[in-house]
Amino acid sequence: MAISASDVKNLRETTGAGMMACKKALTECEGDFEKAVDYLRAKGLAAAAKKQTRIAAEGIVGAVVEGSVGVLVEVNCETDFVAKNDDFKNFVNSVANHIIKNNPADVDSLKEQTLDGAKISVSEAINEATLKIGEKIDIRRFTRYELAGTGKLASYTHNGKIGVLVELKTDSDVSSNEKFIDLANDITLHIAAASPAFINADDIDEDFKNREAEVYAAQLREQGKKEEMIPNIIKGKLNKLAQEVCLLEQKFVKDPDLSVKDLMAKTAKEIGTNISVTRFAKLNLGEGIEKKVDNLADEVAKMTNN
Repeated sequence: MAISASDVKNLRETTGAGMMACKKALTECEGDFEKAVDYLRAKGLAAAAKKQTRIAAEGIVGAVVEGSVGVLVEVNCETDFVAKNDDFKNFVNSVANHIIKNNPADVDSLKEQTLDGAKISVSEAINEATLKIGEKIDIRRFTRYELAGTGKLASYTHNGKIGVLVELKTDSDVSSNEKFIDLANDITLHIAAASPAFINADDIDEDFKNREAEVYAAQLREQGKKEEMIPNIIKGKLNKLAQEVCLLEQKFVKDPDLSVKDLMAKTAKEIGTNISVTRFAKLNLGEGIEKKVDNLADEVAKMTNN
């Protein structure tokens, strides 16, 4: 029988299970709503859904590069302890490899796809992982690059907390050159440490400059600077902004006597090809997620007063 979208929606709202799981439950139960609820409970998917209301701000930022395709993905759990669990690490790797091969448009599309090498959707795999591991598991975001032409994709992760993916383009194929490989790795390390926002000064948009100018003005007033002096000071700060926020203008973290641009030019000359950074991405684990802070004393007091 035909299963309507409203039936799936109602079952999802009742159980909290994923859309694909709800559709499958209704199909298996021939549209019987109560049987579908019991079906999801029997499969443990409704129980997993309850955990999905919790806050998951820990986890892993994983990175995978295979040939001309590279992926960064943030998968969250509730505790750092689970993030070190092999089952969780394997799940992150399976998701990253799936994104490499299947190129989903976004996280919602990803969750609807059948997990590579499995017979269930990614959404169902999340629920299974949640049940097996015992904490809320969720895929928060990902970045996928596909290199066209000659160059290299390079990635770096720092303790699973920071992930970087960078694309370098070259005039000729030097992807196996050791100096080029070292340069690519050094740039990913630099991005992780220095957090540039743009590649070069031309990329800095006016909105960013205006926001920075407002911050500078507020800081200068706090410092007691005279109002008539502030515009010129701000102008000087904005002129130096590129050195702070642009990758190519920043001082290389491993050798502050060189800018990243100087380092790239030096390597390009040594290996005989032009090198450019065309794009990069950096993910910080849990960035922007409001973490729940438990206070044991408050919890005990609540229990005592009840």
